[in-house]
This record gives sequence, structure tokens and C-alpha cells, in this order.
Amino acid sequence: MRLPRRPATTLTVIALLLTTASCGQGGGDDRPSSVTLTITQNAISGGKNAKGADWIKNWVIPRFEAAQRSAGRDVRVLFQPNGVDDEAYKTKIALDLKSRRGADVIDVDGIWIGEFAQAGYIRPLGELGGPAVDAWEGWSQIPPAVQGLGVFDGKKYALPVGTDGRVLYYNKELFRKAGLDADWQPDGWQEIIDAARALKRLPGVTPLQINAGTAMGEATTMQGVLPLLAGAGSEVYTEGKWTGGTRAVRDVLDFYRQVYAGGLGDPKIQQEAQGRDKSFLEFAEGKIGVLAEGDYFWRSVIDPAVGVNPMKNRDEAVGYALIPAMRPGGGLRGQDHVSMSGGSARVLNPFSKNPALAWELLSFMHSAAAVEAELAGEARVTARSDVNDKVLGRDPMLLFVSEKVLPLTAYRPPLAVYPEVSTALQEATASVVSGDSPDQAATAYQARLTELVGAAAVSPG
Repeated sequence: MRLPRRPATTLTVIALLLTTASCGQGGGDDRPSSVTLTITQNAISGGKNAKGADWIKNWVIPRFEAAQRSAGRDVRVLFQPNGVDDEAYKTKIALDLKSRRGADVIDVDGIWIGEFAQAGYIRPLGELGGPAVDAWEGWSQIPPAVQGLGVFDGKKYALPVGTDGRVLYYNKELFRKAGLDADWQPDGWQEIIDAARALKRLPGVTPLQINAGTAMGEATTMQGVLPLLAGAGSEVYTEGKWTGGTRAVRDVLDFYRQVYAGGLGDPKIQQEAQGRDKSFLEFAEGKIGVLAEGDYFWRSVIDPAVGVNPMKNRDEAVGYALIPAMRPGGGLRGQDHVSMSGGSARVLNPFSKNPALAWELLSFMHSAAAVEAELAGEARVTARSDVNDKVLGRDPMLLFVSEKVLPLTAYRPPLAVYPEVSTALQEATASVVSGDSPDQAATAYQARLTELVGAAAVSPG
């Protein structure tokens, strides 16, 4: 069934609302003796993302200003807080950039970077910060795969703030009952299916939860389709084209067929409005054998102390494994294992009057000391390996993500049409769960994708 068209993208709306540009970049030395720099983020003290706002005001600003004074410069830094929903924040900063205004350093969702770059709202960091960008010490501490969060068309537009990784969680106690090795690391999709078939013999247990359908929303795409697609050696967008109903897409959909037609997953939970939350609860209760999820699940859902569905025996009962390629060596970039990640990033305003100094501020915010201070004692995966090595040692799962998952991860294409493509992928999985063949679902996906982006932008099925 043909879906209704989504509303115009943020940048299209902006183009209609704003037809003239105001204040230009201005001239003068990029590093004058007395300047004011600004930072903006969707964070506000006492409200949304309050910890981030407090870190900027109480740690970043006073320390950066002090460092500048030591260098003989009079630099003042101001924070422009926001506490709105993400789409409203996106609209605001895009309007600012369209009109050549806005903060010098801007926090964005990584998924917006390509859209903003194509609109001319942001430029590569090296074009703005000069040689200091390539010479920055931090690049050596951010794995190339993680740098990809801020890369578009091969150019670095942003510094990644933080990221995450997808893994396979499994219940060790259920594995033992099913006669499986509790120290599990599948080396291909068939080994996942084999484990699920063994778990199926346990009464009251759903062997495998791979998100499917539109009710799960983006969780279907990020926890299910895209990691599997990477495991089949492909990405949803590459070299200027969207991946249509290719062999890789059909392989992904056939994996869904084996899971749901084979009785290894619960098709009903995929259709429920709160299905993902229900899957979390059922895993915590020992009713799901294997669950594909991000590290958020470990630290926020089943955490024994603060989790939404706390597991008191989490550290003993829950195992985690890398997501395997379809076959060894058959994954993206020839990898044996794969993952997907998301996260936010920070960009420079190309219309800053002091771009070189703005880069100093941005790189200061991403120094090891600053990143560790932003955590405020919380164990969370950051973009920097040196910080992760220092702060994640007390949590072996998060250290596993940092050391094993992030170096092989991939990201969604940061383009405006992606959400609609994602929905089309979700529909394809729903079709298979409902009983259609992978070929039928792939053909329908190819047709919908062609409607969205045009035949010339779709790789052949």
C-alpha cells in the first residue's frame, strides 16, 4: 500500500520561510585579542539534558577562558541554551545558519550532517579551522569508524560527541538449559538460527527477538535491518545511491523469514505499540533467549540499580556477543562482525567571525579532560578511546563496546530522505513477518524506494 507523503523536510520549510540572508562573516584576524564565542546545544540547566548544559557553563567556559587568558587573549564564551524537542531545535539552528547567524560551535544530531552539508549550512572542519584541524591530537584517539559519525562525502564536518554500539544479548542461564555454550560468539547467521532452534525447546521462552515492523519504528532499522545489511556486506546508501532490492536486502529479509516463519520469534510483539518495551521486560524476566540491542539496554534498561527493568543478576546471567556477518569475512569492509551506531556531534559555524579560535574551543571541548568531565562519573561510551579505557574499566560490557564494537561499526546516511527510506525498510520486514516471501517484500521495497528518491538514485535490485 502506498504511504502518504511525509511533510516537507526542515530545510525545505526553511527555504520557504527565509529568502534573504543577513549579516556576513566579517573580516579581520581570525584570532583577535578580544572576542566573544558562543556555544549552542539542545540543553538547559534544570531541564532537558541539564548535565550537558551545566558542564558547558561550569567546566568548559571557565577553563577555556582561563586558558585563553594564559595565552594573552581576552576571550569570552557564552552559552545559548535550548530545551525544546529535537525537530524544533533543528529548525532553529538551520534558520540561524541559513541567515549566516548562530553560535560558533553547534551541537547537532549526526543524522543531520549530510542534509546541512548539502544545503551549504556547514563546511568541512579543515576549511574553517585551518592546519590545526589535521594536527589535532584527538584524531588518534577516535577510531576511524567512529569518526564516520561526522563524515559526509569523505570530508570531516564534525567531531563526534558520543556514540553507541549494537550487540547480541543472550541469557546464559537459558543457554545452559538448552545445552548451549554460555560463552557464545556466533560466527555467522546460521549459528544464530541454530542457537534459537535449541532455545525453542524451552517452554515459555521466545528464542530470538529481532525488531521488525513499523510499530517498532527506527528500532527495527537500527537494531535489526541495518546491522544485518552490514553483515551481508552492504549499506543502505553508498556512493551516491540507495540500496534497492539487492541480493543483500533479500538475504536480510530471508533471515527475518527464518526467524518468524520458523517460530523462533514472537510476531505479535512486533505489532504492538509498546512492543519494544515488552521485549525488554520479557528479556529481564528470562523469557527471551537472544535480543539484538544497543548498549543503552545494558546501562539503562537492565542495570541492577537504575534500570527500567532491573536484573539483579545481570552481570552473571547476561552475555553479549558481536553481531556476526552472514558468513565469516562477508560483512561490510570484509569484516567478520559488524555493528551500527548513532550519536550527536559538534560542528563549526562556517559564518563565524573567528573560525580558527572557534576550532580551538571545539577541540578543547573534545579533549580527554573535557570529555571525562562531561561524564561526571557516569560510565558511558565516548568517542575517545583513551577516555573509555580510563572510565569503563569497571563495566566490562561497555569496555567491550569501546574496544571490540566501535572499531567495526557503521552509521546511518545523514540525509533528509533517510527517515522515509527507513520506514520503507520497516514495512519490508513487516511484510515478511506477515507471511510474504523475501522476494515479494524486496520488490515492494524497491518500488517504494524509487518513488522516494527516483530510479537514478537507486541501485538495481
